[in-house]
Amino acid sequence: MSSEYLLKLLRNGKREDGRGLNEFRKISFKTGIIKKAEGSAVVNFGNTSVIAGVKLDVGEPFSDSPNEGILIVNAEFSPIAAPFFEPGPPDENAIELARIVDRGIRGSNLIDFEKLCIKEGEKVWIVYIDIHTINNDGNLIDVSFLASILALKTTLMPKYEGKIIREEKVDKLPLRNYFPINISTYKAENILFIDPSLKESNLAEACLSICIRDDDKINSVQKIGSGSFSFEEIEKIFNLTKTKAREIRNLLSSSYIS
Repeated sequence: MSSEYLLKLLRNGKREDGRGLNEFRKISFKTGIIKKAEGSAVVNFGNTSVIAGVKLDVGEPFSDSPNEGILIVNAEFSPIAAPFFEPGPPDENAIELARIVDRGIRGSNLIDFEKLCIKEGEKVWIVYIDIHTINNDGNLIDVSFLASILALKTTLMPKYEGKIIREEKVDKLPLRNYFPINISTYKAENILFIDPSLKESNLAEACLSICIRDDDKINSVQKIGSGSFSFEEIEKIFNLTKTKAREIRNLLSSSYIS
């Protein structure tokens, strides 16, 4: 399907798969899929599929936050997910995705980092989130973010005795009662649309990626691409983000929103 034909569809408020401009592809998810991880989830938006796993370790806190745990987010774009992904260290796109996920989680105050302190100034829990792409058919940011949140929501903390981390799980990860969602809105010509396929995302000149909490508080904003947004478009995107974030929360089982 040519780029010009896809643009023609967008101009008419349509998509190659029959969706409207503000409609998601089919969303599905499953948690607890990695046995050796403390928490894990796989999320699919259409043909885009991402796995996120959470591992916990004990280490020294940062000097400027001696009584707080640490969050580290990594993303890996596997060559099996797309022909243009190359093996080796994460490229700038993988690093950017990891930073967006990290910033949204921190900005939402989802993790109670003070409760991850074992001994102030000496030992804290380190929360590692590893994101792996299974298949890339567009909108990796939103899919990766949701997979990371679901993995955190289902994370169980191992027992720590002295210098030993036991396999025995003793408690849930200390999380606040939020469920942040990230919604990325893309712009091609003057057309705004969400959840693009890979072909559609390649048409976009810019993307505004917004993380928002249940109370509609915006946690983080990231603009991607060389294009620009008018004030009117930004206002429209903020309102759209609120609506679509609620829609995703409604799709999730209530057992994960706690």
